[in-house]
Amino acid sequence: MSVSLYYRATRATPPTPAEAAEVERVLAAREVSFPHADEESLFLYDSRRRAQEEILAGATKLPSDPHRQPQVIAHVLASLTQLRRALPDSGWHVHMDDLDIPWEEPHGYTLPGIADPPQRRLDP
Repeated sequence: MSVSLYYRATRATPPTPAEAAEVERVLAAREVSFPHADEESLFLYDSRRRAQEEILAGATKLPSDPHRQPQVIAHVLASLTQLRRALPDSGWHVHMDDLDIPWEEPHGYTLPGIADPPQRRLDP
């Protein structure tokens, strides 16, 4: 049985050019820092597949390896936190199958016991 994180942002107005650029920047940076290259990271649906007022929507299938799941969940939730902040005045719904993930200031999207691990330094 697979478990996925689902996410969507809605707003009556499309992203501004500055917001769209910030979304692309966040997506690129978070893809580079994703902890497992062989697992699914953020997957955004094509705009033709989204509802009319959805400005962002997607899903991430979680790894079947339970030891990898917390890292992937933490990374995706931290990514969604950054994306939500890049798209102000939008309504968000983030859930893992039937479990809604709440937004809590100042941390954003988190689950108890799950935190985005600090980035490792790569010293020469």
